[in-house]
Amino acid sequence: MRLRLEIALGRAAGRLSRLAGRGGGTTLPGKLLVTVDREAVSRLAARLPLGSALLSATNGKTTTAALAVEILTPNTRLAHNRSGANLMSGLASALIDARSAELGLFEVDEAALPEAAVRIRPRAVCLGNLFRDQLDRYGELEVTADRWRAAVRGLPTETRLVVNADDPVVADLATERPNSVTFGVDDPAQARPALQHAADSKYCLRCGRPYEYPAAYVGHLGDYRCPACGHARPPLDVSARAIQLRGLDGSDFDLAFPEETHRVRLPLPGLYNVYNALAAAALTLELGSSPAEIVAGLERAAPAFGRFERIAIDGQTLLMLLIKNPAGANEAVHTLLEGSAPRIAVIALNDGIADGRDVSWIWDVDFEPLVAGFDRLVATGDRAAELALRFLYGGLSEQAIEVVPSLEQALDRGLDLTDPGAELVVLPTYTAMLALRSIVTRRGYVRPYWEQAA
Repeated sequence: MRLRLEIALGRAAGRLSRLAGRGGGTTLPGKLLVTVDREAVSRLAARLPLGSALLSATNGKTTTAALAVEILTPNTRLAHNRSGANLMSGLASALIDARSAELGLFEVDEAALPEAAVRIRPRAVCLGNLFRDQLDRYGELEVTADRWRAAVRGLPTETRLVVNADDPVVADLATERPNSVTFGVDDPAQARPALQHAADSKYCLRCGRPYEYPAAYVGHLGDYRCPACGHARPPLDVSARAIQLRGLDGSDFDLAFPEETHRVRLPLPGLYNVYNALAAAALTLELGSSPAEIVAGLERAAPAFGRFERIAIDGQTLLMLLIKNPAGANEAVHTLLEGSAPRIAVIALNDGIADGRDVSWIWDVDFEPLVAGFDRLVATGDRAAELALRFLYGGLSEQAIEVVPSLEQALDRGLDLTDPGAELVVLPTYTAMLALRSIVTRRGYVRPYWEQAA
C-alpha cells in the first residue's frame, strides 16, 4: 500500500512538473521518492520480471544506452531513463514511470554506480571506459576506479559483467569475476600514430611501467601490453574489425560475436561511436538479443540528443556535439576533421556543477588542427573568455575570435555567419548543450529532449 501511494505521488509530481514546463518531470518524482523512502527503488526494481541492466562510462553512456534501447525495444518493454538523468533520482523517476515494463535499462553516473548496483541488484552491468573528468566532483580517475571495483565485488554472483577490454582499468575490474564478457576494437589500421599526450591510464596497473601499445585507438583505449610484467589486454569476446569511417555520415565495420560475424552500417560517426556500438552489442547479447536483432538495432540508430545531433533551422543545419573532457573533445575534433573541417564554429564553455568547476581541461584538448580551417570562432558560455584565450594560444588570430557570453546571442551570431543551406558546428559543454537545446526547442525547431524517445 505504501509503495502504491509513493508511486501515485511521484507520478502526480511528474505531471505537475511537465505542466510547469520544467524538464518533463524527469527527476522530480525520483527526488521525492528517494527522499522519503530510498528503499522504494529496490522494491520498484524487483517488480520488473526480466530484471535490470546498468551501464556506466565517462564518455558515451547516453549514446550506448540509446543504441541498446533501439536493439531491445522491438521485443521488450523497457523502463529506461531516456532523458539521461542518471543519478539515483533519475533512475527512481524511470522506475516510477514503468507501468508495464519488463526490463530495466539504466545509464548510471560514474559516482552513482555503487549505490545503483546495491539498490537495483542488476542482472547485467556494462562498464564502458574511465577517463579524467570533473576532477572537482569525482577526484582522480583512480578514485572512481576503486569505487567501481568495490561495486563489482558486491554484485550478486549471478550478475554478468560486460567490460571494455581496451581500457586497462575497466578490463581489470573483470579479473575477479569469471564469465565476464569483453569487447574492444581489433583493427590496427585504425590505430593512431602514437598515444595522445592527454591519455590517462598509460601505466601498468601491476608494476607501474608504461604500457606499450601495438594499437592505440581512442585516448588510452587500445591493445596494450606491459613490457615488464606482461599485463595485457584480455581476449575479446565481441569485437569490431575491418572498420571504415565515413566522415560525419557514420561508419561500417565487421561485428564479430563469439560464433558469427556480421557487417554493420552504423549511422553514427567516429571511432568512439564504434566503441559505443560494441558496448551496446555486448550488453544486449547478454540480455538475450540475437546477433541479427543487434545488427538491425544498430543500423536503425539515431544520435542521442546533443551527440552529433543535427537540427534543421530555417534552411540551415545546426550540428551539436557535446564536449566535456579531453578524451571526448579530442575525438570530436578528430571526427569533424574526418569530414570537412568547419569554417565557422560556436564553442560553449560552462562551469556548472554538471560540467565541473575546473575548466583547465581545455588546455589538454588538441584544438589546433581545427584552427587552420576557422574563419571565425564564436566563444560563449560562462567561461567564454578563457576559451578565447585557449584558441588565441592555439594559433587563431584575435580578429577571428568573437567573445559572446550569452548562449542565445552566440547561437544567433553563428547562424548569421553561416551561409544559407550550410551547417553550423556547435561544441558545448553539458549545461551549455542543455541550454542551447532549450533555446531551439522554445523556437520550435526540435522536440524537448525528454520526449525524443517517448
